[in-house]
Amino acid sequence: MTDVLGMAVIEGMPDGLLGLATALVGIPSVSHAEVLLADAVEDALRRCPWLEVERVGDNVIARTDLGRSHRVVLAGHLDTVPAAEGNDVPRIEGTTLYGVGAADMKGGLAVFLHLAAGIPDPAVDVTWVFYVGEEVAQEHNGLRHLWRDRPDLLVGDAAILGEPTGGHVEAGCQGALRIRLSLVGSRAHTARPHVGRNAIHRLAPLLAAVASFEVRRPVLDGCEYAEQLQVVSVEGGVAGNVVPDHAAIVLNHRFAPDRSAKEAEAAVRDLLDPWIEADDRWELIEAATAAPPSLDHPLLSGLVDASGEAPRAKVGWTDVASFWEHGIPAANFGPGDPLCAHTPGEHVDASQLTRVADVLSGLLQGAH
Repeated sequence: MTDVLGMAVIEGMPDGLLGLATALVGIPSVSHAEVLLADAVEDALRRCPWLEVERVGDNVIARTDLGRSHRVVLAGHLDTVPAAEGNDVPRIEGTTLYGVGAADMKGGLAVFLHLAAGIPDPAVDVTWVFYVGEEVAQEHNGLRHLWRDRPDLLVGDAAILGEPTGGHVEAGCQGALRIRLSLVGSRAHTARPHVGRNAIHRLAPLLAAVASFEVRRPVLDGCEYAEQLQVVSVEGGVAGNVVPDHAAIVLNHRFAPDRSAKEAEAAVRDLLDPWIEADDRWELIEAATAAPPSLDHPLLSGLVDASGEAPRAKVGWTDVASFWEHGIPAANFGPGDPLCAHTPGEHVDASQLTRVADVLSGLLQGAH
């Protein structure tokens, strides 16, 4: 049995957006294994004769070519995090769909497919981008591969990421740093620790400083961003009777878009510098730039107006930053509560699917 887009559905599955989202959740697409979902999305889009469809690896891109004066890019990732126990199979309770990826972000993908199939003559040209590898390291990010290999497919005046935002426009995004700090000590027998130096003990003031980190809350264009600093990994220890000569922590820092990655790293270094010594090692593992709100662009201000609500800051990182790096203003707008993403109870409600579809439909059909 298939729906109008050719997606396989389950007997008794609801019609419309909720049914389409359920079908998508039912196709496993954990990062690095998105091929089955890419196949289904490609097949669905090729059923729309007004779209030019290209596949680059497992990234699927569909474009209108109507000669409009503006082009908007709507992008969403195909991959999910690994399933938790009990959420690997979609289930519906009332009007709510549960399952891995329901919020992040197969609900958004369902809205995109629904609109791509239902609006053959939009007021703006539209590029639909379904890409892989967003939930893993940036080196695997399909959008970044497209920027490198086929940037012509991503050209646009503005972009909208279908990340879960609860149906609110979330402006820009925060940047992200991962930093590894390794501390040195000196080995000794635990019966005679005074002849050595415990590297793990040296972590204590650093951990206390991070734990007491004062959240910085800059406001940009009326949107408040809340910076965060967390220790996400601790390493150390040699044996049960040895004073350790090495200990390390990995820090994750989310910084607001009024700072560059270098400025954010310098701020973290200043916080911890009193306890860092010459032989210790500071290593920047990964840096993802932030993106400012950019809601002054007509297409994005139109999205805010169509939503009927004031925008808010995106306090996490999204590929809005990827578009911003390439000169394209972007915002986040999609169904699903971001707080439930990646949790065993991940879900999306039919009312949010409908709301987001209605807002985007109005924007695409009424934009100038």
